[in-house]
Amino acid sequence: MAPCSPLNLPVCFLNKCLRCLALSFALSVFSISTSAQDIPIQKPITMIVGFAAGGASDTAARLIAKKLSENLGQSVLIDNKAGAGGNIAHQIIAKSEPDGSVILLGSIGPLAIAPHMMKVGYDAQKDIAPLTMGLLFPNVLVVSPSLGVKTLAQYIALAKSKPGVLNYASTGSGSASHLAGELFNQEANIDITHIPYKGGAPALTDLLGGRVSAYFSTPSSAGPYIETGKVIPLATTGLSRSTTLPALPTVAESGFKGFNAVNWYAFVASSQIHPKILDRWNFEIVKVLQNPEVKESLIKHGLTPEPGTREELARFIDSESKKWGKLIRERKISAD
Repeated sequence: MAPCSPLNLPVCFLNKCLRCLALSFALSVFSISTSAQDIPIQKPITMIVGFAAGGASDTAARLIAKKLSENLGQSVLIDNKAGAGGNIAHQIIAKSEPDGSVILLGSIGPLAIAPHMMKVGYDAQKDIAPLTMGLLFPNVLVVSPSLGVKTLAQYIALAKSKPGVLNYASTGSGSASHLAGELFNQEANIDITHIPYKGGAPALTDLLGGRVSAYFSTPSSAGPYIETGKVIPLATTGLSRSTTLPALPTVAESGFKGFNAVNWYAFVASSQIHPKILDRWNFEIVKVLQNPEVKESLIKHGLTPEPGTREELARFIDSESKKWGKLIRERKISAD
């Protein structure tokens, strides 16, 4: 291009303006293409669930995936990768292709508990990126009618009279139900023995069969058996009462102020994904969780939607990790 001179100043000025306009247009196109409402994914979308089909996480994932698919105009496939308390699914997401096509409905165990107890094959804070908090729900302590107790106070009194004799089931070592029982042991100053199971179904089966005396279950799983009197509910483990068991007191309001041991599911993805794509996933999932029909369906299953920002989820996971890590160290809890 010829240098500017007094004779061609108008042409130079015009060329300069055209270059500025071209640059401005390019920047605006880039801004639009990487905004929080554009997700450059051509591949089919997969939502991984770390537990078997039919459970609370699978039910929630399918409800959410259906609406996501409608909103995006793109299929969202559910892929159940059960095993190791959800850790296998988290290993997969940590090593997945960073193109944004794979997300995970993560859970408290692999993200905040298991890393303090065992080698999990991923770094929950470095390899996995938060998208949004998904769902919160408490545990409910249910006991066999054969114990002859009707209240939490009666159960604690019985446990203190028989240290080490009573037991409780959980969905596995390092699970939310396991740590709820350990926190209860600590706060109530009792000694009930942990019996781990490979999931909620076998734990509940053995409670109904009298092979264990108590179980920190989910309200949705225990609900039908509570209604028929096959198990006795004593208390829920959240700070507020369960939406599905509103008449049942919490452990916190039964003499243990501040007691809080809730389950939660959160959406996460590979940390190698471009931040703009992570922001887009936050936008889309939050939109679904705020949908009145989806929200109502989830609440009917005892699952409370708690959508938020990526930063809020990161802080929450860090807080939960510190809380449960401290309990694990104090009580010398292992995965065995």
